[in-house]
Amino acid sequence: MKRYEYFEATADIGLKAYGKDRNEAFENASLAIFNIISDTSEIDAVNTIEFEIDSEDDVSLLYDYLEELLFYHETEFMLFSEFHVKIDENLHLKAEIKGEEINWDKHERKTEIKAITFHKMEVNKTDHVELQAIVDL
Repeated sequence: MKRYEYFEATADIGLKAYGKDRNEAFENASLAIFNIISDTSEIDAVNTIEFEIDSEDDVSLLYDYLEELLFYHETEFMLFSEFHVKIDENLHLKAEIKGEEINWDKHERKTEIKAITFHKMEVNKTDHVELQAIVDL
């Protein structure tokens, strides 16, 4: 199964992330987000940030999680390449994200993400989990 893919959206970019469960799908969505911004294979996982989120449903949890990733990217001036997510049955998410301070001499500068949108955001569960989100560029 592929980890993630992109799809066209007017003035934005859409992504679909896949996983055997919600944890893996959220981790793969994280990777997709940071591969829009830079090449995650060039980002060393030397610094760790941990955070927790509670939400009322799967879609809100996905939105809140992706927003939190962008928040740490923008406020800590970091790029991330390693993601560990644990979501319990009460929609409580614990995340550990690893990366390093942005260095545009080292890291490829791709496209900056302005915001995460709720438009067409989905969390679908069958024998695996498929997430869909659109980001504003």
